[in-house]
Amino acid sequence: MTPRPETPDVLVVGAGLAGLRTAALLAGRGHSVMLIERRRRLTEFIRTTGIFVRKTLTDFELPNQHLGPPIRTMVLYPPSLSRPVTLTSEQDEYRVGHMGPLYEHCARTAENAGTDLRLGTRFLGPDDDGGWLLRGPEGVYRVHPRFTVAADGARSQVAKHLQLDRNTHLLAGAERVYPLRQTTATPAFHCVVDPRLAPGYLAWTVNDGVHAHVGVAGYARRFPQGIGHALESYAGCAPGLSPADRHPPQAEARGGPIPVGGLLRRISSPRGLLVGDAAGAVSPLTAGGLDPCLRLSDYAAETLHRALVRSEPGVLRQFDGAALRREFRGRLTLRHALAQVRTPAAAEAAFMGLRTPAGRAAARHILFAEKSFPDPEPMRPPATSPLRRTRFPV
Repeated sequence: MTPRPETPDVLVVGAGLAGLRTAALLAGRGHSVMLIERRRRLTEFIRTTGIFVRKTLTDFELPNQHLGPPIRTMVLYPPSLSRPVTLTSEQDEYRVGHMGPLYEHCARTAENAGTDLRLGTRFLGPDDDGGWLLRGPEGVYRVHPRFTVAADGARSQVAKHLQLDRNTHLLAGAERVYPLRQTTATPAFHCVVDPRLAPGYLAWTVNDGVHAHVGVAGYARRFPQGIGHALESYAGCAPGLSPADRHPPQAEARGGPIPVGGLLRRISSPRGLLVGDAAGAVSPLTAGGLDPCLRLSDYAAETLHRALVRSEPGVLRQFDGAALRREFRGRLTLRHALAQVRTPAAAEAAFMGLRTPAGRAAARHILFAEKSFPDPEPMRPPATSPLRRTRFPV
């Protein structure tokens, strides 16, 4: 006899920051939540750089022990690495999360709220009775949730089976993370615009005085010798590091696709919705994804809570990517412009504008801005939110 399927209120697929937060919020509201993750340990195969911006740090209660020192300085370099543009804020603008411990912290929060977290479990696809097939350590089994949340990354398989939009505009990124041997006086975020190293995007060095994050990203088809070679080339001359810290004996390797096409239009259906990278909730210009990840997860949890408790007809239709996408038009235009920078000469010419007062002001507005992900009216996280500092009535 085939075992009866399990029937949680919500199945969340993917235990990145988006999936963990959505699960914690829903379980904290009393809903039965199953969260599956194909990794056996949340500290392995990390993809994100883990950069949190000021607005995130202000609005969300993140564990201080899992955040690096604050960064106030951004340094922008042309291909020649000469005459960089340095922007310094009067406030702490960035902190880099120690993502493995942070994921484990968020997992404990979700489990304490009542989430059934299942590691080493894969989403296989639909069964023959309207549910899903999963494969865990003990074999294949069926789950029939009322709703499903796709938090399974930029190339979401769940989105395909929910018949929702999928990301098609992607960058490829690769990064090394390692502890510093020598500390510098001023923690800083260094970015190099050089289409030979990072075609259509950036190479970066984040030095917070404790760890170095050295990476490159760009359009995969434009890396003439592959992204690995580009990372090697950049790591040997990466600004913001002492010579001793450019060649560490060991480093954690990270990498993966980065969606930069803006929020997808169709991110919900009667069966479920998309969050995080699966929804394209990443800044098209800066490729920052953790702030929109958290905010869209709050919106998703509130939408699903209303659907589960109040049975409001068509409530999931309000989780509308097309409406929110309009807020990204300016950055989508700038993303298109950055993608057209194909030669070092063009990048050097662009820096002439950045060195003017108007160019510096525009860069400050983008990099140190107050505004982040759109704040739709229905997004009101629960007062018992485990990570949110700001309290809203439900």
